[in-house]
Amino acid sequence: MTLQAPPNRLNSHGQIRRVGVEVEFAGLPPRDTAELVCGLFGGELNVVSPHRLLVEGTQWGEFGIELDTQYAHPVPELLESGHESDSEWARQQHQRRVVFHQKTRELIGDMVTGLVPTEIVCPPVPWNELETLDTLFQTLRDRGAKGTDASLLYGFGLHLNPEVERLDVDYLLTMMRAYLLLASWLRDEIKVDITREVLPHANPFPKEYALKILDFNYQPDLDSFIEDYLHFNPTRNRELDLLPLFAYLRPEHTHPLLHTLLIKPRPTFHYRLPNAQLSQLGWGSVMEWNRWVEVEKLAANASVLRARCDEYIAHHNRPLLARFKEKLLSLLGRHH
Repeated sequence: MTLQAPPNRLNSHGQIRRVGVEVEFAGLPPRDTAELVCGLFGGELNVVSPHRLLVEGTQWGEFGIELDTQYAHPVPELLESGHESDSEWARQQHQRRVVFHQKTRELIGDMVTGLVPTEIVCPPVPWNELETLDTLFQTLRDRGAKGTDASLLYGFGLHLNPEVERLDVDYLLTMMRAYLLLASWLRDEIKVDITREVLPHANPFPKEYALKILDFNYQPDLDSFIEDYLHFNPTRNRELDLLPLFAYLRPEHTHPLLHTLLIKPRPTFHYRLPNAQLSQLGWGSVMEWNRWVEVEKLAANASVLRARCDEYIAHHNRPLLARFKEKLLSLLGRHH
């Protein structure tokens, strides 16, 4: 598959934009996965704990590989809670607690391996090098890794974290408008797995929010844009999650969602919609990136974007009965 270039290839510093990739799968434990990554991209293996490993010093930076459950990993705060000023007896007691905690977490990880996914968090990769990264997906497939469609229990996903071009509200609002207009098309193209539809990880945006954003009379400043997003979307489980970006832009913001351990501040979009289609030959980050680029292309075409926003607003302002009839005819036509 040919890699598609985004309309704007560089960030605001004139550098090639990067994209982070995260993927979940079954069938290959973290240690084997980390060794596979080392074999492909070089680097040094760092065993943080039995079910959490790093591959450091690759051409792009650090890969993180782990079982995707917090209960399989030691809690850093507990490991570091001892103090040099403690008595010898207190230090020994703390060390016993640490060893017991580590062994317990290792045992939990051993028990759930195969039930919870292994996750790879790739370092930010220049968008024009995603084809090289895709050798990872072919190798995972060859080694027996299982993706979303291998079982009804597998709600696995692939996440893209495309670096933003700019940080101003006009750009972010334009991108959100383009995404909302293409969200339904993306779901159809991806054929989002039924298990992932049921699970809350990549929920669509509420209609009330879409109507607000797509109205060209809506011209917020950055703080208002953030506040409105948080009001309508008080969750990280959105198909396009902006919380990491907002945590980066406003580190002092008081909303608790922006300060949870799962939110990592970064100047990227967090696109959570794609399945992990490891059984599909040719599938990988390039395929999902190409779909994402359609959002960027629409955002870059101001006249088409405005026309489609106006069309969306006009359609949803029609009487309910008329919209229901149109939807019914559309479903019947799709069935036949």
